[in-house]
Amino acid sequence: MDDSRAQRIQALLQAAFAPAEVIVQDDSASHAGHAGARPGGQTHYSVTVIAPAFAGQSRVARSRAVHEVLAAEFSTGLHALALRLMTPEEAARR
Repeated sequence: MDDSRAQRIQALLQAAFAPAEVIVQDDSASHAGHAGARPGGQTHYSVTVIAPAFAGQSRVARSRAVHEVLAAEFSTGLHALALRLMTPEEAARR
């Protein structure tokens, strides 16, 4: 991962959720020409977070928590996230 928004996203999620795993993938190139896309990319990401902190939370609550942590990124050009948010137990069942 280069020095980029992806690194910042990963660091923010690590700090907020102490996850067992975080995977951040820049999907911006596949969204070229779509709403929110920019010539320099770094606008669309797929994010997987496996964290005990998600226990007892609905999918909506988990998503809201991630969006809150990344609010500054959204205000500076992040456009869209495809989220997979699981507890370690949920991930083990997959």
